[in-house]
Amino acid sequence: MKLTILGGGGFRVPLVYGALLTDRGEGRVTEVVLHDLDDSRLYAVARVLAEQAATVPDAPTATATTDLDEALRGADFVFSAIRVGGLEGRANDERVALAQGVLGQETVGAGGIAYGLRTVPVAVDIAQRVARLAPDAWVINFTNPAGLVTEAMSRHLGDRVIGICDSPVGLGRRIAKVLGANPREAFIDYVGLNHLGWVRGLRVAGRDELPRLLADPDLLGSFEEGKLFGTDWLQSLGAIPNEYLHYYYFNRETVRAYSEVERTRGAFLRDQQAQFYDEMKRPDTSALTAWDRTRAEREATYMSENRETAGAGERDADDLSGGYEKVALALMRAIARDERTTLILNVRNQGALSVLDADAVIEVPCLVDANGAHPVAVAPLPDHATGLVCAVKGVEREVLAAAENGSRTTAVKAFALHPLVDSVNVARRLVEGYTEVHPGLAYLK
Repeated sequence: MKLTILGGGGFRVPLVYGALLTDRGEGRVTEVVLHDLDDSRLYAVARVLAEQAATVPDAPTATATTDLDEALRGADFVFSAIRVGGLEGRANDERVALAQGVLGQETVGAGGIAYGLRTVPVAVDIAQRVARLAPDAWVINFTNPAGLVTEAMSRHLGDRVIGICDSPVGLGRRIAKVLGANPREAFIDYVGLNHLGWVRGLRVAGRDELPRLLADPDLLGSFEEGKLFGTDWLQSLGAIPNEYLHYYYFNRETVRAYSEVERTRGAFLRDQQAQFYDEMKRPDTSALTAWDRTRAEREATYMSENRETAGAGERDADDLSGGYEKVALALMRAIARDERTTLILNVRNQGALSVLDADAVIEVPCLVDANGAHPVAVAPLPDHATGLVCAVKGVEREVLAAAENGSRTTAVKAFALHPLVDSVNVARRLVEGYTEVHPGLAYLK
């Protein structure tokens, strides 16, 4: 079975390959093709993969190419993890937004909109190529903003594109662990959009254990989200929000914290990864050792500004292991082998969440089998969450419209309607600022 990884020179690709190395079952991935626009990044990642595979008998072959059509032909699965504009683009997203006093995070608020506006046209082109060159392939999308990009691709691929994210998985795992439950045996009642969802229940053997957690302040404050949001706020919500909702619930504090740091997250990753890729140019460097060291530093500093604002301290060691690669592997296995499972995924709504239309991509538990991912019907959200989900979905639709028609006016509308952008005039200045620094937005007229 052939897996094509778009963004194959990306830093986290070895996580995916490492997961593949653990799969010895029938129908496993035997061929991996890395595609990227940057030869040097492909070379660096290929070195890491070679060291990973060195001690694994019958490891999947790994080849690299800069030819997109060649990479896609004959693929059974396509894993999309591209970053349009690179980490320099992410750093610019943050800088332009913070200059206007609003959040520049890559998937939330102004930064997420800017990232979406330059990524959607590229993602649509990829979807059209997949439909033409590999019509039977399943596309697993990890490209951010994951929900928005998945919805853009679904207009050309239907339900054969599925978005994944490790945030809900990590959240469910932490809740199960603190409750003494096995995460594999628990059903996580999670609903929302990508990076905008809530755990409303965690059922083990038919019993919802979440009320027990919410009723115990000591237990509730013992894990990441309890430290990040505070026990009083979680008890008020009656649910456990995805960590990215910290940007909404504590926006003023977060913007201030991000404005005061010496380097934004994007700038830090840009500089850190540049050092890694430079190191990979030296043939005497142990690629895997350098990658492991860089990854550990990357994960330990994740959302550090938010945790500092909340006084949450350092991340627990168990939270430094990522997880999206395990979701990707479980998804591929379920489809390829008809190994039925339940995963939290980004898929077309199809009536699962009544407040949104059928084509809106949402993030919910899905039953997965050989025919793809089927969203589980979920109970309505409370009013406060419904309002936020509908507002952000409305913004995503404006981004899709702007990307389709190239309208600068529609782009301004997308920024202005976002809950974290507080003025139409700020929205206009954001569009001006982003079009100045991003050549990929030249299509907006």
